[in-house]
Amino acid sequence: MGVGVHVEKLNAWFGATQALYDIAMQIPANHATAIIGPSGCGKSTFIRCLNRLHETVRDARLEGSVRIGALEVYGNGTSAVEVRRRVGMVFQKPNPFPTMSIYDNVASGLKLNGFHNRRVLDEVVERSLHMAALWDEVKDVLKKKSGASLSGGQQQRLCIARALAVQPEVMLMDEPASALDPISTSKIEELIFQLKEQYTIVIVTHNMQQAARVAEYTGFFLLGKLIEFDKTEKIFTNPSDKRTEDYITGRFG
Repeated sequence: MGVGVHVEKLNAWFGATQALYDIAMQIPANHATAIIGPSGCGKSTFIRCLNRLHETVRDARLEGSVRIGALEVYGNGTSAVEVRRRVGMVFQKPNPFPTMSIYDNVASGLKLNGFHNRRVLDEVVERSLHMAALWDEVKDVLKKKSGASLSGGQQQRLCIARALAVQPEVMLMDEPASALDPISTSKIEELIFQLKEQYTIVIVTHNMQQAARVAEYTGFFLLGKLIEFDKTEKIFTNPSDKRTEDYITGRFG
């Protein structure tokens, strides 16, 4: 089952540039939470701070607290590997490993964590592909085709299956459908509805209609600040901050 995410006084810097400051948010378990805002407002930076991916950027540093369930993400003794196993990530552009088969793409995380029992791997790969709504499309070519041979929408669902295989508690999705056609986008959105029964979903999107369709909660970011966080219906129909209203109604962004 998914767990809640508690963020308190989060501040991030990339060199001399302050990307986020004084952000506090309580993301509820087993719901989808959308992060919206104009380009460059800190959306992607924020979700990368939730699983410490910002640490891959030279000179990046962070202050504040992020808690995933009972796990202190930035606590002493907490490793980035442990955090990223519990907090999966799907990026804007599908990134299957091109030299690996479909099967090996899904199993790669398990193998890195020391799982090599063939029966267990077979079960997890099948279950993960079922959960990503891809099994029926690839079951006959699992070990014959590479992940890169699939269509864009299939590649994205393969990446979701790969993230699910290590049984995370939280799934982060950074514009997961922005590069996909409408049919593939619809499949990704249907998948989000199914996954949030078992996982906590945080999705960054430029598509406000998508946020309204898939998310129960929405946070609006502007210039590195969290301006407003509330139930999605309230954000889109009766926002508390005029800046949120201006963005929602298309006055900027």
